[in-house]
Amino acid sequence: MSVSRISLLARLKELQGQHAALHAKIESVIAQDIPDQLRVRRLKKKKLQYKDEILIIEDELFPDIIA
Repeated sequence: MSVSRISLLARLKELQGQHAALHAKIESVIAQDIPDQLRVRRLKKKKLQYKDEILIIEDELFPDIIA
């Protein structure tokens, strides 16, 4: 396995962890009696950025091969 592939897998794992942590944080903010909608919106935007980067890395690691 090449060094770049290993580093991409490490970055992917890191991003997936950050994405999951943000999901939990969003859930906890929403569960408050009076949720801060601006904070929720910002957290969701950051979570979406992580998801976009995850998809880019996954496409690079696991390309669709049309036979």
